[in-house]
Amino acid sequence: MNEQHPRTITVNQIGYSTTGGKLALFSGEVPHYQVVDVKTGSIVFTGQTGDGIEDKPSGSRVYTGDFSAVTAAGRYRIEGADGEVSAAFSIADKPYQELQHGLLKAFYYYRCGTELGGEYAGPWGHRACHQAEGTVYSQPELKLDSCGGWHDAGDYGKYSGPGAKAVADLLLAWELYPAAFNGTFTLPESDGVMPDVLLECKVELDWLFKMQETGSGGVYHKLTTLNFPGLDVMPEDDTAELYFAPVSAAATGDFAGVMAMAARSYAPFDEAYAARCLEAARAAWNWLTAHPEAPGFTNPPGITTGEYGDEEVNDERFWAAAELFRTTGDEQYHTAVKELVQLSFPKYSLGWADMGGYGTLAYLLNGENSAEPSLYAMLKDGLLAEAGRLLRQSRQDGYRISLLEEDYIWGSNMLVMNNAMLLLAAEHFSGEAAYAACALDHLHYLLGRNVLGISYVTGFGEHAVMHPHHRPSVGDHVAEPVPGLVSGGPDRGLHDEYVLEHLQGKPAAQCFIDHELSYSTNEVTIYWNSPAVFVAARFNS
Repeated sequence: MNEQHPRTITVNQIGYSTTGGKLALFSGEVPHYQVVDVKTGSIVFTGQTGDGIEDKPSGSRVYTGDFSAVTAAGRYRIEGADGEVSAAFSIADKPYQELQHGLLKAFYYYRCGTELGGEYAGPWGHRACHQAEGTVYSQPELKLDSCGGWHDAGDYGKYSGPGAKAVADLLLAWELYPAAFNGTFTLPESDGVMPDVLLECKVELDWLFKMQETGSGGVYHKLTTLNFPGLDVMPEDDTAELYFAPVSAAATGDFAGVMAMAARSYAPFDEAYAARCLEAARAAWNWLTAHPEAPGFTNPPGITTGEYGDEEVNDERFWAAAELFRTTGDEQYHTAVKELVQLSFPKYSLGWADMGGYGTLAYLLNGENSAEPSLYAMLKDGLLAEAGRLLRQSRQDGYRISLLEEDYIWGSNMLVMNNAMLLLAAEHFSGEAAYAACALDHLHYLLGRNVLGISYVTGFGEHAVMHPHHRPSVGDHVAEPVPGLVSGGPDRGLHDEYVLEHLQGKPAAQCFIDHELSYSTNEVTIYWNSPAVFVAARFNS
């Protein structure tokens, strides 16, 4: 068992920008510390910590050491007076470039239905998987092509809503920070014309087309086997029958939203593909308008794989309407936006269940001139108010992030990165640098500046996650896990048997264990990676 304990000195294990601020956080009092050049062993800076903060989520008193005066590129460690040592880290002009590439490349490793070859996959390749037709659950006699897309998580299910959230994050990253995606040619399809990020999103979009029910425009909620395969089963050995779960309003709304986004993103590169995306989005919207009372999704009898149940679907409808209005300028969608926004659902959330924030971003990014002034002002003010709340909470937190004690839930690192995304949206619309600085603190946390001193991204950092709940990483017999995967992070609810046995009584932010059996703290998913790509792109642009 790779059990985690608090580390005295924690840093972003990837590193810091030469010109930006640089903070190390100390769990416990270390009055004096020094920054040491790893290569030469020379001391380049000596400092002392400031006053501590009692940090209830981590169970620690946290002290801050500011070494922003160190600006020379290089590789460093921080040492305390009593022999405490931090992980190594770099100082560089663009310290997060390789990280961003790795976070994006992870989606290649999630690909389903195709062989992952050695040239692109390294030791983590595998044979083509899940190529059989799937059975439509409600029409067992109907078999459909189910191949392609991304595996959702540590298992091999594929889900329309979470997949749409992941693609939306990547398309937003490309829209806002295009320079961050220049010059990456790491995929079999790389052609130097269409950016890798769009080539990779196309893999999922092509599969999502297959999830749209012929004739109705509705979208099947998910495609999975009846039950999860064993933890050491490689994807090509998972040969149980696949089922298209019934159409849901949540999946259809998400599909409409992301396809309308894609129509804009792909238009400069492939007009025919963009037109196909828009046609599919319109068909999904027509299904939504024809089924105004369609209920949320629950697993039908016999299916025990991840449900992704969602009883509130007005947020997905709002996102769909906002994206279609932005893409087409058609007033019917604007009218729908103005009607839906009056309903009660989260308007600034970026989670797979609460997609209202994507509708808000679509409306605001469309510009004030195209908007109803009062609605634009309301949504912008609301977004900035929410970002302000996150900023204030982060300033009160020992590890400088926006999570309250009760926010250390299953997938807490998704909250960390989603909140960072929202802070960066606030920076975009306000120009206030404080929002970006706070978002960067969230990235620092993900990469090791947390109470456990662990980088939650496989393959990145001296003390990075090594044993994710991820079937290919368990079954491939390669010592190192598939790289670039974001782990779920601390879950104070102790929702699996392994942590229930080993982590009783731990503070919220310490409720994590780097073990393959801990699916509630150490699983990985595409929609935990996607906001991390967005945040890394901001600081790599």
